[in-house]
Amino acid sequence: MLNRDDIRKSADLLSGASRILVFCHANPDGDAMGSLLGMTLLLEGAYPEKTVLTICKDEAPDTLQFLTGAERVTHEPQVRDGDVLIFLDSAEPKLTGLHESHPDLFSESTQSINIDHHPTNTNFARINMVDPDAASACEIVVEIADVLDWQLTPDIATALLTGVYTDTGGLLHSNTSVAVYRTVARLLRAGAHQQEIVKHVFRTAELSTLKLWGRVLEKISITEEGGAVSAVTKGDFAATGADHTALTGAIDYLNAVPGMRFSMILSERDGKVKGSIRTLRDDVDVAEMASKFDGGGHKKAAGFALPGRLKSEVRWKVVEDEQTT
Repeated sequence: MLNRDDIRKSADLLSGASRILVFCHANPDGDAMGSLLGMTLLLEGAYPEKTVLTICKDEAPDTLQFLTGAERVTHEPQVRDGDVLIFLDSAEPKLTGLHESHPDLFSESTQSINIDHHPTNTNFARINMVDPDAASACEIVVEIADVLDWQLTPDIATALLTGVYTDTGGLLHSNTSVAVYRTVARLLRAGAHQQEIVKHVFRTAELSTLKLWGRVLEKISITEEGGAVSAVTKGDFAATGADHTALTGAIDYLNAVPGMRFSMILSERDGKVKGSIRTLRDDVDVAEMASKFDGGGHKKAAGFALPGRLKSEVRWKVVEDEQTT
């Protein structure tokens, strides 16, 4: 749980803001976009006299365009004196994709609030509300809203439930705690449109997405360390007509291979190779694996990015034939 003094301090900071700018990480997933839009709507309800801007370096993926407010996301922030910035689901500045183009967002003089659930969070803001025990940033936003008595409308509840669902794999992942179920019940009572989430996020897939997933599955290889690994190149994206957001969910199929210690998908994007790692095992820490490549995340879900491109390689090994006599 969060420190309630930090929640009150955040409310005081927001009360004195001339504008409020809300950010999430680049290449947003359900938790990033859900917390971004949910927080935006909460702030507009709590501070109707203030301008609230919704900012992400990238567009929301097609599967999340049904969320209220998705069309209002902008990409180029312009900070003014008196602004208060809120960063959601971002463990460190570089994950926003704005740390180089807009370093002023992260200066010590910036009035900022950091809301996150990643244990690798660098506490880069003026006020840091980080709960590594939470399954999603949306879960933390619900806690903040309840402490401050902010109203949860059906649109807000739907956005926040989307984040809870996606970061727990539809309540199937091991991070689905008792607290998660309480949060889900709270959001359903507030009018969250559960079936809309299920339809758009879990039961809708473009043909291009399915073709890309086919290439992911076709390329699976098993490493000596017990990992199921696959890779998609720029050529795969071009040939299938899919974009990088289409990879969301594909790694769960790699994770389903029996006996694997972990699964990983490598993909090319913008001159970098991005890695997404998952595990279902308690004795494997994929965040530690990702940290070797300057990445991070959770013990069972992490990622990294390296400059370069993918190159396929075939290896053969001669072993002695085992014969019985």
